[in-house]
Amino acid sequence: MLTRPKSNDLVLLGLMFGTGMVMYLLMLIVLGQVPEEFHSHWLVTLMLNLIGYSIVFLPGFLAIRFVQTTHFMDNGPTCMQPIVKLFVYGSEETIDDAIDHEGSAKSPKTIKSDWQNTITLGICFFGLQISYLTWGVLQEKIMTKNYVDTAGNVGQFKDSQFLVFVNRILAFGIALLYVTLSRQPRHRAPLYKYSFCSFSNIMSSWCQYEALKFVSFPTQVLAKASKIIPVMVMGKIVSNRKYEFYEYIVAVLISFGMVLFLFGSQEDRKGNNSTTLSGVILLIGYMTSDSFTSNWQNELFNSYKMTSMQMMCGVNLFSCLLTSASLIQQGAFYNSLVFMSQYPVFTFDCIVLSICSAVGQLFIYYTISQFGAVVFIIIMTLRQAMAILLSCVIYQHAITISGLFGVLVVFGAMFLKIYCGQRLKKLKQSQAATGSIKT
Repeated sequence: MLTRPKSNDLVLLGLMFGTGMVMYLLMLIVLGQVPEEFHSHWLVTLMLNLIGYSIVFLPGFLAIRFVQTTHFMDNGPTCMQPIVKLFVYGSEETIDDAIDHEGSAKSPKTIKSDWQNTITLGICFFGLQISYLTWGVLQEKIMTKNYVDTAGNVGQFKDSQFLVFVNRILAFGIALLYVTLSRQPRHRAPLYKYSFCSFSNIMSSWCQYEALKFVSFPTQVLAKASKIIPVMVMGKIVSNRKYEFYEYIVAVLISFGMVLFLFGSQEDRKGNNSTTLSGVILLIGYMTSDSFTSNWQNELFNSYKMTSMQMMCGVNLFSCLLTSASLIQQGAFYNSLVFMSQYPVFTFDCIVLSICSAVGQLFIYYTISQFGAVVFIIIMTLRQAMAILLSCVIYQHAITISGLFGVLVVFGAMFLKIYCGQRLKKLKQSQAATGSIKT
């Protein structure tokens, strides 16, 4: 039976919708003040996107503050309490949940033969390679190449945020379907906590797409391989994490390899200083945002023990909310849909891009669950190297000898990190075993 709305419910709804309308009007004012010719500049687009995201963040922030200061949950049953509990407080683990968790932990795992493991590993390897290599080729095509319609008209798609939305909506649908149909542990995390890594995830994807307007795809892939540096910095800030000496050596080698590649990339040197600077800033934005995403997700996993699919569902939920709010405010939905109707090939590329992104995420979670993070990192490192090769072949990017040497230094450093990490892990295990025998 539905509870009748009370005064606190109405105040909460009014606060959220009122703030949202104010931000919408602010967006209209800003759009009216910015000249049309500047709308395509990435700095202006970024500003408009951030104002668009505020239509979700600002009402949400004020609503959470209102709920906490008024002790909303203590004022008797109201119609908004279930939603408030879900978004602001989450659910607590019950005794039954603890028993189920303990039982599932003690239940014997199915042991596969070596032949079955080999086949499964092969499926994961080719699934990840096909998904993300196709995704990379289409990503570069959509952001850098022209489309031609049946009448011979030429057009180029420029709205990176719409591509982010298309990718996230399909991933959210798949994750929601899986979580709904399969048995999952009780979800305990407040939903609003997903919004932080969702925002950083959106920003990393947006910077990734925008950077292709200024730097080549191989440069972008190398920058992704170098994200260990901002990940280490962000890990120190977010989790106060300590790193081994070899990890600092790897970070230095990767930085050196990136410098060699950038100075040896003939294509990127052709651009003027402003475009090169824009590309570098966007790549730094990508790496910073992406490193925060992984560290924040790790904190959520440690605090609330949700499954990977629950994480995928929660993050993509807010990604869809944020990007759709911004696209609607800017009127970009209409323009993108018109472009899709005019250029059917673009529509096909968008659909395949989204499918590859969603399927790739599923392969990521399955590979890590079956073979661990080390095997997954090796597969994805090989994928990055193959992506550079594939892009150079298909889109004819020119790389000098020093640039090629820089690529080898970067990937050599990444494999060195994997090797040293495994050696250190085995050394610690043997020391622990020796210590237990002595005692």
